[in-house]
Amino acid sequence: MVIAIDGPAGAGKSTVARELARELGRSYLDSGAMYRCVGLLSLASPDAEPAALARAAEIRFTGERVLLDGSDVSEEIRSDQVSGAASRVAADPGVREALVAKQRALLASGDWVAEGRDIGTVVAPEAELKVFLTARADERARRRAAQVGADEAAVRAEQARRDARDSTRAHSPLAPAPDAIVIDTTGLSAETVVAKIAQLARAALAGS
Repeated sequence: MVIAIDGPAGAGKSTVARELARELGRSYLDSGAMYRCVGLLSLASPDAEPAALARAAEIRFTGERVLLDGSDVSEEIRSDQVSGAASRVAADPGVREALVAKQRALLASGDWVAEGRDIGTVVAPEAELKVFLTARADERARRRAAQVGADEAAVRAEQARRDARDSTRAHSPLAPAPDAIVIDTTGLSAETVVAKIAQLARAALAGS
């Protein structure tokens, strides 16, 4: 069974998906980390074709650690600079094609909680449960600023630019799947959201 969790930055996807995977005893796929890895590579090699970097990259998940070509980049890929680069390379159809193929290969076997921006619409449209998390822009910026120790106003400005890029790109724009359950996480704790989705997952399993 695949549980797809999508939504914009700061909506709580990563925290919720990690905790949900623990709660349900499933593997966790952070698709955004894969785009961040390509963003990191593009910053190091600005003249290289992003799609070529994506195709060549070896990206693995060990628990909650992210390994890029054998190196642990779990912390490095969370910077605002890499976030911006990730959003830019994600608009490249070649990058998306390469990473979607890698993601589908991972999800082809086993039980997963997968999170990102197009899991339920593109990567795994057949997922048994699709959830789209959202939250008010100010709360999303506050969460992100607290997470990375950055200025909230600066984070909100970058967030607005990223939201615009993600929602208007020609390939796989950010949007909930038609059959996704939308959950507004504004004012909700991660534990509350995890409990809501766990209940939905168990109901989906019982009905399958």
